[in-house]
Amino acid sequence: MNNYELMVIFTPVLSEEDFKAAQKKYEALVKDNGGTVTHTNPWGLKSLAYPIAKKTTGMYWVMEYSAPSSFNEKLKIQLLRDDNVMRHMFTALDKYAVEYNAKKRGGVNSSSEKAGV
Repeated sequence: MNNYELMVIFTPVLSEEDFKAAQKKYEALVKDNGGTVTHTNPWGLKSLAYPIAKKTTGMYWVMEYSAPSSFNEKLKIQLLRDDNVMRHMFTALDKYAVEYNAKKRGGVNSSSEKAGV
């Protein structure tokens, strides 16, 4: 099992219910394929750095999960088939990134923040 982070930009025309349903769909896909969802973070509607398909905003969502490496290809296919997904990005997390994310969620400051840097 490897640790990953997935960021998805959904189309901004989704209703709040559709946005939540899409999140649950991908969480269920991870769980159904033997993975575990560590954390999800819906950022909501944000401006894009550049227009995508003539849209200047998007609904951002980040999911941290553990899954077999072969699963990412299945997830990628589902994301590419979904018309509501404008962009997606997988990031493999090493043990230090997982530890850092867990500390941030727990509210523990990193050493650079304590030092006032």
